Amino acid sequence: MKLRTCSRSLIFAAICMLLLGWLAACGGKNESPLFFESKRKGGEAEAPVKDVPPDILSTQKAFTAVAKKVTPCVVNISTISKKKMEQPLFEMSPFFEDFFGGGQPQYRRDKSLGSGFIISKDGYIVTNDHVVRDAETVQVKLSNDKVYDAKVVGGDQKSDIAVIKINASDLPTAVLGDSDKLEVGQWAIAIGNPFGLDRTMTVGVISATGRSNMGIETYENFIQTDASINPGNSGGPLLNIYGEVIGINTAIVAAGQGIGFAIPANMAKPIFAQLIQKGNVSRGWMGVTIQPVTEELAKSFGLKQAKGALINDITKGSPAEKAGIRQGDVITAFNGTDVKDPTHLQRLVAETGIGKPVKVTVFRDGRALALSLTLSSSDMAPNQRRGTGGSESQGRADQLGLVVDDSEEGDGAIVVDVSRGGPAAEAGIRRGDVIVSVNRTRVTGAAEYQHAIRQARPGSTLTILVQRGDANIYFALRPR
Repeated sequence: MKLRTCSRSLIFAAICMLLLGWLAACGGKNESPLFFESKRKGGEAEAPVKDVPPDILSTQKAFTAVAKKVTPCVVNISTISKKKMEQPLFEMSPFFEDFFGGGQPQYRRDKSLGSGFIISKDGYIVTNDHVVRDAETVQVKLSNDKVYDAKVVGGDQKSDIAVIKINASDLPTAVLGDSDKLEVGQWAIAIGNPFGLDRTMTVGVISATGRSNMGIETYENFIQTDASINPGNSGGPLLNIYGEVIGINTAIVAAGQGIGFAIPANMAKPIFAQLIQKGNVSRGWMGVTIQPVTEELAKSFGLKQAKGALINDITKGSPAEKAGIRQGDVITAFNGTDVKDPTHLQRLVAETGIGKPVKVTVFRDGRALALSLTLSSSDMAPNQRRGTGGSESQGRADQLGLVVDDSEEGDGAIVVDVSRGGPAAEAGIRRGDVIVSVNRTRVTGAAEYQHAIRQARPGSTLTILVQRGDANIYFALRPR
């Protein structure tokens, strides 16, 4: 051990001597690599990267320009709301009621944070409906740190858009862009209040457009972006490189990274215009219920592609019924726009002006028909529809794997049993469903249903219309 220690001391001493000699040879000048200062020219430090491409510098200047221009238009929103607490999982006895408030509903006060942007000099602000929904108090803080009490002008839960108002004047306002011209790969900039961090700016790109069927809102046509969006960004603007608002940040995928969604500006404009004007939103209404066209349904109807929206029910007296639309029609175009799926049709109808005639193309019996209808207001849509009855008789399953009986209401054949692994079970038909038509021919009971099944050609696909609760659903089944 002594030998090793001594050897290390000698080596260390030798290294020190070499270093001292080297520094003396350098003449005391800072020319050694041990000094990490850059060489100076004319008294100024030389930049680590000499030649920065002009395009990069221009992009950087564009980002800083957007921040300076738009940040004053972005506000932070804080709310306090009264939320009902969940009831205990057990039935309370009189003894426990003394401790839990005598069985009366219990409430708690929740605080939340969000963002928004100013759209008028006199204080109208756009944000998400979920930011201010059920709020007892709403406060807005501007970029100059001034705080105002705000009132909720109106909110639309189906699109998650709301408008609030503060009493102020000469405010900076955001410029709205054209979200229909967006392309994947373009720059996307988010400014908001994530986790309470004021005026945070993040940058990314447009990852996708036209995202729907996400299960977030009733009307969906989201812009997807990888610009970082976090809790507190909700209601804040998504911007293009010019600083124009192209979307309203509204949701994220919690389990992922870089997956955020914004409501397109063009979709939001008519909504917040109605909210400012009258405090609520009225949409176009046809009076139909619709479902997707699957590959099997497309084949059974004779369609070349699985596109459009299949009509499975029509409200009596509705614009659709007056126009001659029938159950089993497939709407393939609406006012000159090809219909992709039910969500797309729903959005097209909602965005169309009430009382205006529109052209609808339907596919019926192997050919396209052009119909004209005038949309009513969604406020006229009925809230209730008819239900179904049922019985519990048992029998032998047919080639679809179904056991049916007459419906108690005398209209259709009710499914009393579904064979596991059969065509009906695989397609999703359930016990309690009422079969109302086979291959678009109405059936009034079990006998007519069985007759229609027996008439099917071997290997053919049957189109079955089922009533489930308040909904009607089409299924395409191949008998075994």
